[in-house]
Amino acid sequence: MTFFLLVLLAAFAFEYINGFHDSANAIATVVSTKVLTPRQAIVWAAFWNLFGAMAGTAVATTIGKGLVDTSVVTMPTVFAALLSAIVWNLLTWWLGLPSSSSHALIGGLCGAALASANGRWSVLKWSIVDAKGSSAGLWPKIVLPMITSPAAGFLLGMLLMFLLTFALQKVTPRIISLTFGKAQLVSAGFMGFSHGSNDAQKTMGIITLALFTGTQAGVFTHLPSWLSFLQMPEFIVPRWVMISCALTMAAGTAAGGWRIIRTMGHKMVKLQPIHGFAAETTAALIIHTASTIGIPLSTTHVISTSIMGVGSVKRFSAVKWGIVERIVWAWVLTLPVTGVTGYLLMQLLRAAGSN
Repeated sequence: MTFFLLVLLAAFAFEYINGFHDSANAIATVVSTKVLTPRQAIVWAAFWNLFGAMAGTAVATTIGKGLVDTSVVTMPTVFAALLSAIVWNLLTWWLGLPSSSSHALIGGLCGAALASANGRWSVLKWSIVDAKGSSAGLWPKIVLPMITSPAAGFLLGMLLMFLLTFALQKVTPRIISLTFGKAQLVSAGFMGFSHGSNDAQKTMGIITLALFTGTQAGVFTHLPSWLSFLQMPEFIVPRWVMISCALTMAAGTAAGGWRIIRTMGHKMVKLQPIHGFAAETTAALIIHTASTIGIPLSTTHVISTSIMGVGSVKRFSAVKWGIVERIVWAWVLTLPVTGVTGYLLMQLLRAAGSN
């Protein structure tokens, strides 16, 4: 039971860090265009994050039982996965790089599960067909979207910005700025909602996985009756997990993540309200679609490439590609680094437990 409490604490710490690490996803554009002050933007994003986090559990189910064989997962496995993701998130936050909290958690989980199975690669669900006949596993749910979603963000952002530019070519810049300043409140809210609907569910899935594996291992068998809500014989995300994760992410978002906000909202490309609207709308639509079908998408990847696509319509040189290169390296390294870290942490926990 003590180890479960450590897992729960680590899960909420990850969710909180995810909130301020990825708060830039929802508010960088609306801050950089000066439609809202940083404080106003944070409150707005936290509000919509909270509602988005309560919108469903499809992503949580994918994280909890769709990527690794749950029969090899133990409390130390989940703990190692969370610690790996937390370390990577804090490192990239310190460096001001908008890396993916989602991929950090997934990489840590895969690495820790692999260590739990003594290096047996078959515990990783690469590509399977679920009970509904849909494709599931790491390839269709993680790897393929990791490639296609940034491309979609860039191309759709570019397309929407081009269409807006063409449609509004006879409208004065002042009217465009005033109109899209107001419209960006809607797009920023939609972005905050979609971010919550995808990212908050990842921690829900991890906590439910800990409850499920703990129940299977008999961890909660002798607890008093008032703790019976911890019993989880089937993988179903409980309401208390949804609410607590939603509130924790909203609190993390309210804390802000100014290093990453500066990178995305100021250093990468200079934005005006119309560009912010186009980037947020593009990213929010892609993320919301992914949440609906249970894909734990990298919200960071999508909003970053949407900003790049929108910015490149101004002129290709408007995007500071040197900054982009650093961001891409963070993306490429996230899964392997957190996978190795999760593996090593699990081995350390195992060695500590045997002594």
